[in-house]
Amino acid sequence: MRSIDRRIFALAIPALGALAAEPLLSLADTFFVSRLGASALGALAVNGAVFGFVFVVFNFLAYVTTPMVARAQGAGDRGRASEVISSSLVLAIGLGVMTTLLLIVFAQPILLLVQTGPEVMAPALDYLRIKAVAAPAVLVILAGHGSFRGLADTRTPLLITVVINALNIVIDPILIFGFNMGVSGAALGSVAAQFIGAGMFVVYLKRRLGLLTWTGFASLSNLLRPGALITARTLFLVSTLSISTAAVARIGVDALAAHQIVRETWFLSAMLVDGLAIAAQTLVAEATGRGDLEGEIDVIRRLLWWGSLMGVVLAGLWLVSGPPLAAIFAPTAAVASELGSVTAVLAILAVPAAWLWVLDGVVLGQLRLARMMASSGLGLLASAGLLVVVVRSGWGLRGVWWAIGLMILARLLVLLPGVFPTVEEEATGLGETEGQQSRH
Repeated sequence: MRSIDRRIFALAIPALGALAAEPLLSLADTFFVSRLGASALGALAVNGAVFGFVFVVFNFLAYVTTPMVARAQGAGDRGRASEVISSSLVLAIGLGVMTTLLLIVFAQPILLLVQTGPEVMAPALDYLRIKAVAAPAVLVILAGHGSFRGLADTRTPLLITVVINALNIVIDPILIFGFNMGVSGAALGSVAAQFIGAGMFVVYLKRRLGLLTWTGFASLSNLLRPGALITARTLFLVSTLSISTAAVARIGVDALAAHQIVRETWFLSAMLVDGLAIAAQTLVAEATGRGDLEGEIDVIRRLLWWGSLMGVVLAGLWLVSGPPLAAIFAPTAAVASELGSVTAVLAILAVPAAWLWVLDGVVLGQLRLARMMASSGLGLLASAGLLVVVVRSGWGLRGVWWAIGLMILARLLVLLPGVFPTVEEEATGLGETEGQQSRH
């Protein structure tokens, strides 16, 4: 167990650092752009919503690449690992170029769709059209994260992420203020930093693997098929969060303000467990590639043990979080009251949520992607059904978070059965699109 723990945390801690560093890129833009006035900051906000939605759809470039590369590594098939990584990078560039073109051509309709006001439209258009150029780099970075995680290396992505953020912090003020480019300078600074980061990922991957080998367009289907399942799962989760926010908006402004505070804090707590989930993707897939059934089961048990421990810690933090969160973030007593009404619910949900976040990593490592998608779809339906009752019955913000809790439980009911593989499953290629083996 000590050797398993060492491997878990050797992967999880740098991965957590990279996850924590990435939001700093947008935070740096926010800091500098806020000096330009409300219109500039509004332009940044609407673009944040646009890019947040666009790029979350392509998360599969990381989530599918990691277990496929790790499985090849576990089987000792270096050529297969190189092929998967090459295909992931080619797909990232192709999808990135298409995304750039679509965002530039349809920039104004997209901004109108997210209710961009006339006073914000001009700077928002400038930012969107410049930042859209970075789409290939952003997707290569996603593929790079997935590739290095599959190679059981989370330190290199952390290093590159730190470089990207440092470059952005240096370039932003020079372009925004030194060259008087305003919002356009913030966009251009991000583009430059992300292209340098993407280049670093490619260079380091070539150093690690030697010559990257791509076997042609047919190999892309091995990523696109599971990628479609991951994208559907992501959209289900985003939809669950969106309808929850819509339900809170119908309750009132105070509840909506409290929900924003709680939701962002909840995402931060999820990030703490995401390091374990990333370790799970790599270690479970490696064991599967080796055909090491006992090793895989030991890893899963240990990950769930650590997830349980972190869930208990988070539960304790949520129990005492009400007054500090209210003191730091709540602008009024009414918002503070709404906060206090929901923290006990979050404490109750902390352990099941930690199990779920770990299991997401385990199931990804097993490539049980159809099951993951089904769990997210069931979670959406369960949460949506309860939210209708919550709104009609006036159960308030607490009821909304109980609905989110029902989503968590519904997903666990789908993911938990069969999470420990059997000998028969291991022999037939566990998890490849639920029984359909992809080409190795």
